[in-house]
Amino acid sequence: MKRCVMYGLLLLSCCAICCTKQLGSMEEVKTAEVSEVNLNQLAQIFSNLPLDVEQVVEVHDAVSSSSRNGYDEEYLMKDLLEMPGRGVGAKKLQQLSAKAGDGSYLSSPLVKSEKIYKRPLKDLLASYLNRTATKCAACPSVLTPAQFLDLLSRSQTQIYWPYSERWDGKTLPIITFDPCNGDVSNIGYRLAGEGEERQVEEVMVTEELASEVPVWVINLNEDSDFTSIEVHRHADPNWGTGGGSVTVEPGCCTREVSDPQNPVLKTLRIKEFTAMRNYDTWFAGASEFFLKCGSVEEFTASTEEELQLFNPIITDFMVVVRRNEIGIPKPLNTVLISDMSPQLVNSAFMMIEDDGGKRMKWDCEAVVKIRSKSYGFVVSIPYNSRDDIVWRGSLSTKYFWNRSNAAENFGDVRLTFEIMEEGVQPISQEF
Repeated sequence: MKRCVMYGLLLLSCCAICCTKQLGSMEEVKTAEVSEVNLNQLAQIFSNLPLDVEQVVEVHDAVSSSSRNGYDEEYLMKDLLEMPGRGVGAKKLQQLSAKAGDGSYLSSPLVKSEKIYKRPLKDLLASYLNRTATKCAACPSVLTPAQFLDLLSRSQTQIYWPYSERWDGKTLPIITFDPCNGDVSNIGYRLAGEGEERQVEEVMVTEELASEVPVWVINLNEDSDFTSIEVHRHADPNWGTGGGSVTVEPGCCTREVSDPQNPVLKTLRIKEFTAMRNYDTWFAGASEFFLKCGSVEEFTASTEEELQLFNPIITDFMVVVRRNEIGIPKPLNTVLISDMSPQLVNSAFMMIEDDGGKRMKWDCEAVVKIRSKSYGFVVSIPYNSRDDIVWRGSLSTKYFWNRSNAAENFGDVRLTFEIMEEGVQPISQEF
């Protein structure tokens, strides 16, 4: 899910980080003009901050907001520095609402009034950087604390807090990082003691430990650029009734309904989605699934010549499954094909778990029927080279009719499709 490449950031100065005992020696400083902050170093920086319950509440507010917005339990460094306590998706919801001009952002249950923190986490971070930067005047300065924070704000680094809903409201976190090597355990830094007597202890962190005590994981975000189903729906209450993020190729013709003799609209939607396993180590967080369906809609061709008047439509959207949601059905009720034409014989369907990489495409043939004669057309569905392909193939329209409201396994994901008439009552019909 997360692209596990160590995210390089220039230090504000060679001394600002390397002069602490944990993060390196002066010998290391002398051998490098510029140092890079990797995920481990960033975790150690946070373990050196004088954290109190107030800062933990701030992170808890942010990751809870992200979770309500349909994302993982995550707190982007960008949000930490720009708007303390803001979760992923809140800014996107505000932008979508402003575009709609209906004020839905302010009334959305995903949004809470902005909270003021007496001493937000960003103040602790800035104070620490300023303090450590003055301890080694002999070190060659590379970046000022402000420049370092600016770089951090533009990175994809974040705090990930698994099982945050179990926090007791007082225990300080163990801070670790994604080792990006597939390991299921890693070194972590536990805060012990109070005030000036506080010490940082090294402990071995596992997912079992993270389910029992608060653990912050410094890792990389890969889902904030995408709009979740929850944000879509609260920005536009009609979203999902006509499909997901629909891409229509040029030249597509339009019709009011697929069958003029039978103007009843029939739609195909995914009713429930259940992931049966995680696709990455727990350090990487949730699994982001992308569902992609290629078909034709509003199609009433009666001649071969009319086949040239349309191109396939690709509907795709993201489903985030957090680690505590494995095996639990997630209601989606999101449309894949808004107009199930009787002429549509089969559709292309692909489900991936996002891991990034080079942009590629999968060409799959779908089929329509005109006067009892079948014609194939190619649907090109994009994906990335490192993505886990959960399932891909052609699904017949007859399958959808016969298995409506029946849960079926597609790889390690269980899906329930449903065909609706006028979006009101399920119907059954044999072809």
